[in-house]
Amino acid sequence: MKTIFENTTRQELIERINSLTENNKAEWGKMNIYQMTKHCTIWNDWVQGINKEGYKQEFMGKIFGKMALRSLVKGDKPMQKNIPAGNFAIKETEDNLEQQKNIWMKQIAAYGNYSNPDFIHNFFGKMKRDDLGVFVYKHMDHHLRQFDA
Repeated sequence: MKTIFENTTRQELIERINSLTENNKAEWGKMNIYQMTKHCTIWNDWVQGINKEGYKQEFMGKIFGKMALRSLVKGDKPMQKNIPAGNFAIKETEDNLEQQKNIWMKQIAAYGNYSNPDFIHNFFGKMKRDDLGVFVYKHMDHHLRQFDA
């Protein structure tokens, strides 16, 4: 199972991010290429602790979060298509794609030194490092597959 905490997996993701261009169109979902890259950079800031806003598990997550997380991180099955972006939906439709890609690639590389013991996912709650590594990889892979990268 791939995890963001493996160097080879991070390098693969960086290469896929670097391959994105304005010509990549969404295979599913409502986001365009810029919105997807911005969504991922804001989300990674949250996971990495640059923006700790919202580190609280929601009520429904306390009931179903651990069960849902176990289902998501077991096996190599990719994330489902058309999952709502929630608090990480991006309204602006265009800006500097290359800048977002560069931020995103640096964030992926930074997982090599990940340390954010305060992280609490709003649905899954406190996560074990192994589960977090698989989940982050699957989320990044989900959006790269969304744009055929």
